[in-house]
Amino acid sequence: MSIEKNLYTVSVYTENNIGLLNRISAIFQRRHINIESLNTSVSEIEGVSKFTILVRMHEEQIKKIIGQIEKQVEVIKAYYHSEEDTIYQESCLFKIKSDLLFDERQIQNIIKESNARIVTVNKEFFVLEKSGRTQEIELLYRELSAFGIMQFTRSGRIAVTKDEMKISTMLKTFQH
Repeated sequence: MSIEKNLYTVSVYTENNIGLLNRISAIFQRRHINIESLNTSVSEIEGVSKFTILVRMHEEQIKKIIGQIEKQVEVIKAYYHSEEDTIYQESCLFKIKSDLLFDERQIQNIIKESNARIVTVNKEFFVLEKSGRTQEIELLYRELSAFGIMQFTRSGRIAVTKDEMKISTMLKTFQH
């Protein structure tokens, strides 16, 4: 049994029902597993929602949890994927004092080098948006922290698999 905990992206395809989020998060809570990030959205299949959950745990544990998640009535199918099996992005917003944008040449360089995008500027503040991998966002956060961040928020991970997901084919057969 491996001692090391790995980062897994869990994809859960569900009917869109009230209360399901609480039940799914309770499965992790009962096992004292922290959810690193959580995103819910529509999926590629009409009428089906997708939960993307990021957790750090042992593979033996994740297999058991997938089984528990799939026992929920509204869950159509759940999968787990390693870091190597996914293509993912996260997004974040930084709110920073406007005078820094005009007075600090270094901030302009940081923005340019990080491929961040200025969303809005007014007299009091400007807002930067950055999408990318976790490490890119953490690096930008560290660089901007030296100047002072008024507000910061980050999205949950969004991910697609490198391999084809069989769920779409599987569901099409049910719809006929």
